[in-house]
Amino acid sequence: MEEQIPGTSELTLGSLIEQTFSAYEKTQAELIEIDVLIKQSAAEVERLAQRNARVANYLSQLQTNFDTVPREDIKEAYDALINAQQRLFTMRGQLEKLQSDQRNLRRLADMQRRLLAVTEGLADLPDAPARARDQMNAIRIIQTEEVARQVLVRRMHDGPASSLSNFILQAEICERYFNADPDQAKKELKALKKSAAETFNAVKSFIFDLRPMMLDDLGVVPTLRRYIESFDEKHDISVTLNVTGQAGRLEEHVEVTIFRAVQELLNNARVHGHANEIDVVLDIDEERLLVVVEDNGGGFNVDETLSEQSTRSTIGLPTLKDRIAMLDGELSIQSSLGRGTRVEFTIPVTTEAAIAITQ
Repeated sequence: MEEQIPGTSELTLGSLIEQTFSAYEKTQAELIEIDVLIKQSAAEVERLAQRNARVANYLSQLQTNFDTVPREDIKEAYDALINAQQRLFTMRGQLEKLQSDQRNLRRLADMQRRLLAVTEGLADLPDAPARARDQMNAIRIIQTEEVARQVLVRRMHDGPASSLSNFILQAEICERYFNADPDQAKKELKALKKSAAETFNAVKSFIFDLRPMMLDDLGVVPTLRRYIESFDEKHDISVTLNVTGQAGRLEEHVEVTIFRAVQELLNNARVHGHANEIDVVLDIDEERLLVVVEDNGGGFNVDETLSEQSTRSTIGLPTLKDRIAMLDGELSIQSSLGRGTRVEFTIPVTTEAAIAITQ
């Protein structure tokens, strides 16, 4: 017989937990939907802002030759500018409204998350629904995936998307100079070619960071070596990789977890710890793998950092800890202000073959 919450006639502990999970899932779904709308609106605002700038620049050029430019051209330019400004103003207002709604939903989600944290320990009681913990794990996975997509969208917007927008503007400049000043047009084309080459290299690096193909073809050890070499060159940080033990190819999800974990920890050491030396150790045997990432950065208060990150929608140490736990692994963090950071995790593994890993 299910225990009832005091003061209620029908609501049981199990149904309360289940309803809370359902409400939380609904809020998360709404957050995902509004996040998509915000990204679309932000991209449109960016596009309209660039169009507004181009129209304003064109109008400025017309004004320098006001006496010789046909009146109809000037009128069309002014109309285009007013239209661009009005659309930009409208879209900015819509974006601000969506962002306000997003903040309110995040506050609601945070309140629901806190309630679930209080009731999570009660999920072991006989009257609690058996799927409660499965729902929590599913929510965590969805959140992790969505945060990863947010990072991807930001990188796309700030990188390739921004570069492509500049290409369009440079192409328009080349077109204007093509007949009037061929020499200047050649200079602009040369600059455009250089920008295209730089963007191409950036996209290649972006693709490798996103999902290196060699991870599927060769495995985690060669991929880590290549990634660490690139990381060292790009950021001028001394990173050493020491691989020991015996192992063949690991299960795909384990290899992905190792790569993503080391990738995240290296970026943490660079961005937050401002480290200039990082040591990575990977030891694999037939039963378990051990990964250690140690840096000489500024360090941090572990308890405070974990508490702060757990309330934010960012990929960080709490998320990494959850990922490791889902594979029956353990993660430990040692750090203090001014003394660097050491992160260590182990995961039980099975190997397809026992092949020595050569250095």
